[in-house]
Amino acid sequence: MERLVMSSGYEGVLQHKGIKPELVGKLGKCGHMYHLLCLVAMYNNGNKDGSLQCATCKTIYGEKTGTQPPGKMEYHVIPHSLPGYSDCKTIRIVYDIPAGIQTNEHPNPGKKFSARGFPRHCYLPDNEKGRRVLKLLIMAWDRRLIFTIGTSSTTGESDTVVWNEIHHKTEFGSNLTGHGYPDPNYLDNVLTELSAQGVGEDNLKD
Repeated sequence: MERLVMSSGYEGVLQHKGIKPELVGKLGKCGHMYHLLCLVAMYNNGNKDGSLQCATCKTIYGEKTGTQPPGKMEYHVIPHSLPGYSDCKTIRIVYDIPAGIQTNEHPNPGKKFSARGFPRHCYLPDNEKGRRVLKLLIMAWDRRLIFTIGTSSTTGESDTVVWNEIHHKTEFGSNLTGHGYPDPNYLDNVLTELSAQGVGEDNLKD
């Protein structure tokens, strides 16, 4: 094991397991180094889902899962084009999550949560890149990463279902709110956001 200049600030937390505060681990993909006690604390402060995210560069180790409440995701192709994609049809995604009771993984276990604005309709161009994004969104949904329970940034309401850092286009036929098309950078941007959640194109099988 290598050493950092200072010992971990979590000294005493796991001494009963024989982990010395000066011991350091190096993460395999990104090479960033942390005290072992700090790595354990990072894991314990996360979802405890078997994954760990580097605090420096956000590289994810293992499969990250979220705290999205139960619901359903459906999608189909509609015979209309989005602005900026006149050469293809449109994929419409429909998310539906009912209101319910928060569990231990949510901010206020046992308390009711609301689910405003469902079902929510979202749109992708039905082209090669749009279909790739759809496959990754399905994967993100299965890993419970699309939504979470928190405070709405638009209404200020707490204990409600909110988007979870993966932006969607919810406006069809215009871009009056900034949540529609044309937006030539959207597909690349959402691929980056998905990758930041550990759902990258390397997860796709041919």
